[in-house]
Amino acid sequence: MKLVNRHIDKHGTGHVTLRPEDDEDMWHLYNLIQEGDSVRAPALRRVQKVSSTGSVDSQRVRLNLTLQVSRVEFSASPEAPAAAPDAASDPSASGGPPETTASLHISGPISVENQHVRLGAFHTLDIEAQRDVRIEKFEGWDSVALARVEESIVPGKGAEVAALVCGEGTAAFCLLSEHMTLVAHRLSLPIPRKSGSSSGATQHEKGLNKFYGTLYESFLRHVPYANAGLKAIVIASPGWVRDAVYDYIVAEASKRGDKILQKALREKVLKVHISSPHVHSLVEVLKSPEIVSQLKETKFAREGIVLDKFFKMLGTDEMRAWYGPDHVVLAADRGAIGTLLISDDLFRANNPETRKKYVGVVEAVQQKGGEVVIFSSMHESGQQLNSLTGIAAILTFPLDVEVVEAEEKEEAERLREQQDGGG
Repeated sequence: MKLVNRHIDKHGTGHVTLRPEDDEDMWHLYNLIQEGDSVRAPALRRVQKVSSTGSVDSQRVRLNLTLQVSRVEFSASPEAPAAAPDAASDPSASGGPPETTASLHISGPISVENQHVRLGAFHTLDIEAQRDVRIEKFEGWDSVALARVEESIVPGKGAEVAALVCGEGTAAFCLLSEHMTLVAHRLSLPIPRKSGSSSGATQHEKGLNKFYGTLYESFLRHVPYANAGLKAIVIASPGWVRDAVYDYIVAEASKRGDKILQKALREKVLKVHISSPHVHSLVEVLKSPEIVSQLKETKFAREGIVLDKFFKMLGTDEMRAWYGPDHVVLAADRGAIGTLLISDDLFRANNPETRKKYVGVVEAVQQKGGEVVIFSSMHESGQQLNSLTGIAAILTFPLDVEVVEAEEKEEAERLREQQDGGG
């Protein structure tokens, strides 16, 4: 993301203009733009002109439109084209970046008059890469929004890990960046069962070879193995599949004389066991010792480590593992939170007061020296946290929930009695 300009005063009033460059930038914008904000961006609009003779000429015109946001929609298509081009004839197949699949749509009434569009007319802006987006926040820029801007404009961000999650006849090619897990391609081919007869064994072998061959071509197209920023290529599966897949890719790269791929396979591949051949098993991958040691500095690995620590504490020392908005707010009020786990989903609340509550919890924890980990709901770990209310905390000292709630209730009754007595 490029920062084009920024003008925000000490009260949080003002605007920021950003230029998205890739899928992850679209995700950042989705987390920045809220209902009620003012957004200005380029748009294509069909305009009709009536000539003096009465004929109507219709043409599409690119305009800069400003609207007041009423709806924000983000989507990331999981499917890329099924047919992989031949690597020898298509340079983009050799470790090039995958096609852009994320899209962002901002809808609402036009709030600044335009010669082609009347004030108040409803419009949808389709946000495009390399096109400037100007955001002015209705409620002002809070600390979480400003931190998101700072994070989004750090140069050099992109896919840091490619993960191939496979089973017998199935594969999912995933790209993991700081805030997104993007399923770039899925592959599913039926493999005949291996029977006792020679024909059955032959059909099984043919099915496996077809699967491996298709998987190899998909690997060339969807894994950016030549990119210097890619830190690891994970091949994960239950059972023996990952070893067979790795051996096939190594043999095929050697046969084709692909030196770049051979180097990447030697230096970047990690083979990891998982319990099931599904994308949600990436949480297991990120907790494996091999991945933790190599990727411990990345944001998504940190999310997995912290979530795992929380779940372990929930089973062994539950007075230090709290979750749910009400309980976490109580723990924050008492300065008891060592690590706050919070989903970015909660900051996208339509109600400004709800967002303010969660921003307040984040700031309270930070002021007391606690750690705040904001989970991306585009990662599997973030989705797991969302299933647990989206907010949890690891406390620095044990607290009994029932005792704290009873104390809060007594304090509320005492204050009410004082007010009644004063009245």
